[in-house]
Amino acid sequence: MDKLVLFNNATRNKLLNKRSGESKFGQHVKILTSISNIYEQLKNLDVTYVILGLPEDIGVFANYGKTGTSKAWEATLKVLLNIQSNKFTKAESVLILGHLDFSDELIAIKKLNPERKKDIVKSRTIVDSIDKYVTHIIYQIVLAGKKPIIIGGGHNNSYGNIKGSSLATGTPINVINLDAHSDFRTEEGRHSGNGFSYALTEGFLQDYFIFGLHENYTSDKIFKALDKLECIKYNTFEALEIRNELKFKKELNLALEFVSKSKFGIEIDCDAIEGVSSSAMSPSGFSATKARSFLSFFAKHNNTLYLHICEAIPSKKSPQQVGKLISYLITDFIKA
Repeated sequence: MDKLVLFNNATRNKLLNKRSGESKFGQHVKILTSISNIYEQLKNLDVTYVILGLPEDIGVFANYGKTGTSKAWEATLKVLLNIQSNKFTKAESVLILGHLDFSDELIAIKKLNPERKKDIVKSRTIVDSIDKYVTHIIYQIVLAGKKPIIIGGGHNNSYGNIKGSSLATGTPINVINLDAHSDFRTEEGRHSGNGFSYALTEGFLQDYFIFGLHENYTSDKIFKALDKLECIKYNTFEALEIRNELKFKKELNLALEFVSKSKFGIEIDCDAIEGVSSSAMSPSGFSATKARSFLSFFAKHNNTLYLHICEAIPSKKSPQQVGKLISYLITDFIKA
C-alpha cells in the first residue's frame, strides 16, 4: 500500500530496552509481516486496537501554526514499547501497524514560505492529498472491525479519520473533541483548522461536540456559526474550570448523550492540555490527569470507533515527556 511503512521487528528491537524480570509492552504487541492485503490480515487477526502513526505537520504549516508535530510518532513509540506489559495494559490486544510516510511532502514544505500566499495554497493542496491516504487506511482498519489509535500529526487528520470511518460504517459518524479550538474554520483549502467543517459539509460528520473551547481563541464569527447548527454543541474551558458555571462530570454525560446514539470518534488535541508542548501550547488548560479521565469516560462506550491524539510537539530537551503523555492516553483507551 502506497505510503504505509509497516512497523517491524528490526524497529522494535532497536527501540526496546529489555530488563531482567520485566515484560515490556513492545514484546507482546502484534505486527504484520506483509504489506499486501492489509484489510484481510486485519480482519483475521485477533486484536482489538490498531496503532497508526501520521508523522506530518503540513496541515499545521498550512494553518500558519508551529510545526514539529511530525516528531510525535517516534517519541511515542520509544516510550510506548517500553512500558510494562501486565494484566492492565493488554498488549496482546494491540497491533502496531506502522506509519504513513510523508517524508517527500515534508521536504516539499521546507521549501515554502508561510508568508507567501501562493506557498500556503501549495501546502493546502498537499494536505488534500494527505487526506486521501489517511482516509484509505482508516477505512480499511474500521471495515476490518478494529479500533484505530491514530497518533498525529496535525488536527487536519481528523478529516481522514472521520471520512474513512464513515465510509467503512456506511453512515455519517459523530465526534467528541477535547480541544481549545473548534477547528471549524472556513473551507478555504485544507489545513489543521478546518477538518470538521469539511467533514460536516461533505456529509461524513453528523453530530459534533467540542469540549473545553477557549473563549479567548475562538472568534465571534466561529461562535455564531456553531450556535446556528443543531448538530454542533460545545462548552468552554472557562465555564468549566474558571467560573465553575458548568460541572465537569455533568458535561461529560451531556456530551456522551449527544454523540453516543451512533458510532463516534474521540479526538484529543494536545493544545487543550496545560503546559504540553504543542502547535498552540497553552499555559492554561485541562490537566493531563483530567484529559485522561475524559478519554477513559468516552472510551468505555460500545459505540466508540477510534482515538486520535494530535498536535503534540516533542521538545528538544525532553521529548520523552510528550511520548509518555501520549502513551498514557493510548493505554487509557485500551484499558477502558
